[in-house]
Amino acid sequence: MVNIKALDPDSGPEAAYGARLRRVRQERGWKQDDLAIQTGYSSKHISAVETARRSSTLAFSRVLDVVFGLVETAESFEREWRKLRHGLLLEGFPEYVHQERRAVEIRLYEVGVIPGLLQTPEYASTLEAGMVERGAVTQDQADARVELVSQRQASLVRMPPPLVFVVLDESCIRRPVGTRSAVVAQLEALLDFAKKPTTVLQIAPFAMGERRSLTLPITVLTMPDRSLMAYAESSQRGHLDRESSSIVPILTAYHQLQAEALSQSASVAMINEVRKGMT
Repeated sequence: MVNIKALDPDSGPEAAYGARLRRVRQERGWKQDDLAIQTGYSSKHISAVETARRSSTLAFSRVLDVVFGLVETAESFEREWRKLRHGLLLEGFPEYVHQERRAVEIRLYEVGVIPGLLQTPEYASTLEAGMVERGAVTQDQADARVELVSQRQASLVRMPPPLVFVVLDESCIRRPVGTRSAVVAQLEALLDFAKKPTTVLQIAPFAMGERRSLTLPITVLTMPDRSLMAYAESSQRGHLDRESSSIVPILTAYHQLQAEALSQSASVAMINEVRKGMT
């Protein structure tokens, strides 16, 4: 007799996805081998997804929808996969990404790490590899997060493109992430970003000391109707603020930060100096 592993849908979103897949499959009287024939995926793959030993993918979810007749329905596996992927992100971040794609102006300040909008694929992959090594995410989850970085960057080349103002704490360019060649490539990507006609890149040097008006990362979006949104994160969640009474002081502090930070030409010179030190 085949030993069928019991599933606990309440143990996590991936387990719930797998349990639902098994239930829908069994309702049709199909074995895993039958579904494998229908989908073109191996029965081993299907078993791994059902028991949450492997994360599902967008491609697999779409194939399931075709096989089960759930394409573009409220019960589609693609819809559930997207909810699952968003579950890998901080609360509030998926909504921020949606608004980011609509913004006509993006102002961001980051500390310690290059922000996602400016990351090279290797830089993003290296950060996620560290998460996998620490057991914070699975490899499939890390791959999905790297894919999201690429999707976000694609919004910067829409027509017309948004104006993007970036202030990076000096720690962002001093902190090594990955191999020496990966660091050099990331710094060169920053230099290319600074050349664009719709971007401004500045470094807030360590020497600013107490004159640094912001101590935590922040993003301010200007929407097509000129309304403002601000996004910030804690260790547990992200928060998208739409209240002008709280956003205006943040925007004021951002302008003060820009005034004290290095000019773009001086910032480019600093990045070049760091890059040359890596080669």
